Amino acid sequence: MSEALTELAQHIEAKRPDCVLSWEISHGELTMNVTLSSLAGFVEFLKTDRNCRFSTLVDITAVDLPDRDPRFDVVYHFLSMYQNHRIRLKLAVREDDMVPSITSVHPSANWFEREVFDMFGLLFTGHPDLRRLLTDYGFRGYPLRKDFPTTGYTEVRYDEEQKRVVYEPVKLVQEYRQFDFMSPWEGAEYIMPGDEKAEG
Repeated sequence: MSEALTELAQHIEAKRPDCVLSWEISHGELTMNVTLSSLAGFVEFLKTDRNCRFSTLVDITAVDLPDRDPRFDVVYHFLSMYQNHRIRLKLAVREDDMVPSITSVHPSANWFEREVFDMFGLLFTGHPDLRRLLTDYGFRGYPLRKDFPTTGYTEVRYDEEQKRVVYEPVKLVQEYRQFDFMSPWEGAEYIMPGDEKAEG
């Protein structure tokens, strides 16, 4: 399998050297690091080239690496049912970079790109309707960024007195954020049956 993937990677690199920065095969999967500027044309090539035929977009997601510049990786997964291959594309992008939309090549990218925008705050140029998908309209922040607080900024609850949903700022006392990471058994005063044998 890795021999076929190596041949595929070499074919793609030879045909589109302007797009491929590097590639590797790990755990039986081909990953290619590609340039941001030529993404849409490269995805079109992967779909139409007779040796590739990656006609199915499986997923688009992102990875937040706050200690790295550029901070984000946008990750695309494609499947070729004709060649029985999978490929992963990675784009390294900064927070203010505009990622080219691939909805013109794969219409199914529409909601995937909206999800990445909603969760990570990355913008896609040429997207027909880039707006939040999973969070509410007035939502602040991007939940899958590493610097997003685990409690969020706003609490949403149903108020019985007002008979409606209300939005309130989260008020979490700082002491609840302190964790000792101790096993529940470490601080227990209860002696489990059989523990006395360990002392003797």
